[in-house]
Amino acid sequence: MAQVTIYIPNDLENQIKAMASSLNISISKFISTILEQKVQNEWSHSSRKLAGSWDDFPTL
Repeated sequence: MAQVTIYIPNDLENQIKAMASSLNISISKFISTILEQKVQNEWSHSSRKLAGSWDDFPTL
C-alpha cells in the first residue's frame, strides 16, 4: 500500500481527527474513504439496479 505525505492547515487536521474519531476509524481510513468516493467514476451497484425499476415512469 502506498504512503502519501500531504500538508494541511492545523484546523483541518483537527476536524479530520474529530470526524475519524467519531466514526471509530483511523485518520488514514477516513481520508482514503473520502478520496475513493471522490475519484470513483462509475455508478454503484445499488444505483445501477435502479435503472428500469419504475414500471410507471413516463417515456418520451
